[in-house]
Amino acid sequence: MSETLSGRQIEIAWPDLGVSVIAELDDRNRELVDALWESLPYRSLQGHALVAGEHLYHVAPIHELLYTHPSHRIADRREALDGTVFLSGLQHLGVKYGELTEPMPAAPVGQIRSEDIAALKEAGQAVWDAVYSTKKQLVVEVRKAGTVGGHRIPRLTATDAEADQLIRDVHAETERIWLSEPVELGDMHRGWIPSGAGTRETVLPTLLFVNGETRPLGYASYGGLVRGAVGGMPLDSLRQMARLLVGVPAEFLGYCGLEKLWAFTQRFLSRLDHLDRDDFLAVVSQMALYINCLGGWNLHLFPWDAADTLRQQRLTV
Repeated sequence: MSETLSGRQIEIAWPDLGVSVIAELDDRNRELVDALWESLPYRSLQGHALVAGEHLYHVAPIHELLYTHPSHRIADRREALDGTVFLSGLQHLGVKYGELTEPMPAAPVGQIRSEDIAALKEAGQAVWDAVYSTKKQLVVEVRKAGTVGGHRIPRLTATDAEADQLIRDVHAETERIWLSEPVELGDMHRGWIPSGAGTRETVLPTLLFVNGETRPLGYASYGGLVRGAVGGMPLDSLRQMARLLVGVPAEFLGYCGLEKLWAFTQRFLSRLDHLDRDDFLAVVSQMALYINCLGGWNLHLFPWDAADTLRQQRLTV
């Protein structure tokens, strides 16, 4: 941990589990810490890593995470201490609570107190059970230590009237689904797919494809457009990249049942040539948060235990 501490502590709580932990934020990534601090308090659907190991993460309602570059990275997060708190460009707040398998760089912003590690591990196991099998919806609350909780989704603005109305509508939909299961995703996971997507009335392949399209649409496509806009990419190039990146996956997702996403996308693309850089950035940032929220729900609702008997094989000597 950095020798120069910010003096700021946050409480991460899971009310349904009766568990809370305290993290000391530090100066390794001051801009990220500032963005987190200014966003508090908030609540989110708690998720768990599905391929990386013992790692908790959730979508944080912080637009700045999409483009704020960390000043310090751990080269391999597997080597981080248990209890390390991370922020990422995927709009995630993550906490390592045990063994990780995925070697990747990560941006640390703080550390859970040593006396809270046992409680953190308890929460980690409970969240894994919820995500993998029981599907219990566990909410995480992040707040400044010693303060009461609360929640808000930040809304951006645009000078173009139609773009601003689109932002308002996307924001309202994001608020509606942030802590409540999106109806269209819930229906899809229960086998109600009005378009009939799913060859020979199957459901699992449709769920798999929806998950596989939603995550990169938010993480890479819209997140990339945000970073391109902030980084000074020419506006004409941004418009061209938007047309290349977002239309086809959104249309497919609309066919599978995410009709609101497809409708928002059509409105964005139809107004694209009228947007200046600031309005473009505002729209794609609000869309990114909405789609990343959908992605979080996809990961929670997906029936991961459907192939519970399929386990990795280990070589024996």
